[in-house]
This record gives sequence, C-alpha cells and structure tokens, in this order.
Amino acid sequence: MDKFMQAAIDEAEKGLAEGGIPIGCVIVHNDSILGAGHNRRVQKGSSILHGEMDALENAGRQPASVYKQSVLYTTLSPCPMCSGAILLYGIPKVVIGENETFLGEEELLRSRGVEVMVMQNEECINLMTNFIKDKPELWNEDIGV
Repeated sequence: MDKFMQAAIDEAEKGLAEGGIPIGCVIVHNDSILGAGHNRRVQKGSSILHGEMDALENAGRQPASVYKQSVLYTTLSPCPMCSGAILLYGIPKVVIGENETFLGEEELLRSRGVEVMVMQNEECINLMTNFIKDKPELWNEDIGV
C-alpha cells in the first residue's frame, strides 16, 4: 500500500470515528504531507468541508509553485467542488482510492491536463459501501441529492 494513500485512509477512518463521512485526503509536496484532512461536514456543521477541502485548509496558504508540484491523494473520486479547487490551485496529479461508489469529475480533471490515477482500493471501497448502506440520507446530503 502506498504510504500516502494509507494516510488518506487513516484520515477517512478518523472521520468515521467522529460520526462523519469516511473520506480522507492528503496533499503531498516533495515526498512529505503538506496537509491532511477528512470530511468534516457533519462534525463542523459545514457545507464545504469535504476531505479535499479540509486537507487544503490544513495545508495553509501556499504559493502557487507549491501546489503545481504537489500530488493530492483522496480516498474517493473528487466531487465538482473539490475538482474545482484542484484545478484552481493547479495540482497536477490526483491519486484516487476508488470510484466505484461515487464517480466524481475525473473526466473534467483529465480534460484540463491533470493526471488521474484510480487505485480501486478494497479498503476505500468497503468504507464507502458500508457507510452508504448504513447512512444513505447523510451520504445523499453530502453529494447534493
């Protein structure tokens, strides 16, 4: 297992343990984690704290050159909001744990030159499959359904 994807999974598990949605993310620059986060919409009563947005927030303010040399690891295919942030900051590569339970804006990212790699990681798939089965109303809220 890639250590950065494992760090994203660890974040997802933190979110689940806190009563939230199990999606985690890390942003990596020069082979170290610049920012880590997990979906905290439930915990913070937030409309925007998806895992990717939380990781960006936790990375703090960075120069554009840092983002342009970073890799974003996320346990789930990024939604339109998170994909927009990836494009806004010019992050060139996204590694996705899985896209079976939710297919985000991967084609948009690819069309804008972002390298997208999908792992179909069983742990990521199981986390989301079980969560969606157990809490469908919370999941639908998170994806705007």
